[in-house]
Amino acid sequence: MPDTTCAIVGGGPAGMMLGLILARCGVAVTVMEKHADFLRDFRGDTVHPSTMRMLDELGLFDEFDRIGYSKVEKAEFPVDDGPVTLIDFRRLRQPHPYVAMVPQWDFLDLLADAGRDEPNFTLRMQTEVTGLIRTGEKVTGVRYTSPDGDGELSAELTVACDGRTSLVRREAGLRTRDYPVPFDVWWFRLPRTDDGQYSLIPRTAPGRAMIMIPRTGYFQVAYLIPKGGDAELRARGFEAFRTELAELIPEADPAALTSWDDVKHLDVQLNRLSRWHRDGLLCIGDAAHAMSPVGGVGINVAIQDAVAAARLLYPALREHRVSESDLAAVQRRRRLPTAITQGFQRILHRAVIAPVMKGAAIAPPGALVKVMRRLPQLTAIPAYLVGTGVRPEHIPGPARR
Repeated sequence: MPDTTCAIVGGGPAGMMLGLILARCGVAVTVMEKHADFLRDFRGDTVHPSTMRMLDELGLFDEFDRIGYSKVEKAEFPVDDGPVTLIDFRRLRQPHPYVAMVPQWDFLDLLADAGRDEPNFTLRMQTEVTGLIRTGEKVTGVRYTSPDGDGELSAELTVACDGRTSLVRREAGLRTRDYPVPFDVWWFRLPRTDDGQYSLIPRTAPGRAMIMIPRTGYFQVAYLIPKGGDAELRARGFEAFRTELAELIPEADPAALTSWDDVKHLDVQLNRLSRWHRDGLLCIGDAAHAMSPVGGVGINVAIQDAVAAARLLYPALREHRVSESDLAAVQRRRRLPTAITQGFQRILHRAVIAPVMKGAAIAPPGALVKVMRRLPQLTAIPAYLVGTGVRPEHIPGPARR
């Protein structure tokens, strides 16, 4: 008999959500996370309206609501005669019509604590998967290393939730199709004095763009730089960078940044697998499709992958008869929303970000500004794409509380 029914590699949002739901549905799961805790900064910290609705369905929203977080209800863009609202989450027909900005470690701790209440749920921290076990052509488990030494875990199904540099995907011989991306991102923090409501407002100048993301006590800043430009820009000197910040964010004090160590580089990728599975193995989330940070939808898409996978697979897993056709059903369910979302991101890359990275000023077309002010209800359309997703998922009945 296998050691577990489902081995989940990676304790991020997709892995933890999948593990919790499957455990509540009566499936024995083991989640393997290589770090000792979830305390890693500059990860996606957005919890979308559709995810909060799923927390309602799981019976976890009251606990989530006790976590300190800030709310983003709209996204505005500054123009000459005042800001124009382009995205308004308040127009969504959702129980929680806003994006919650919450440290990802708090969200993962919430899911982990809920999982520990389930007898079918096992979470192994400091357990790094190093390879796959195969029986013939079928994946039948993983090899790992931990503080207790090296070991093996056999499983009826292995699910790769180990991110855009997925070792499991590579070991399985699955290859991504990569799309060009014109930018990378610098992440850093700046102090915040106003902890009330705040909208996402980009700060721009010719050849410069940044997003200030409100968090409790500070802003998480995404500063867009040309693709591959990290080393060259750092070579210009740290003081030149702080001078640019002072021009773009006059109300902030760049002195809070003391060295380049405070500025983290994200190599932005956009890709997806043509095939998400092998016999005994499934990839979801960033392991199946790395999303651009444009729109901040990566976590939402990954969580919806997990919920769809749990709903489609738990009956077969519970009866120990999961097949490759079951895994293919997950890909069929999630392939279209992934492709549509990435299609929108590619359009924005070409039409907006690439010109800015080459020195152009960024501004919404005047016609769009007039339409949005005359018909503000249209702001619900991008709010739906960002906050709900192309194909929203729901928690399966056995996992609801």
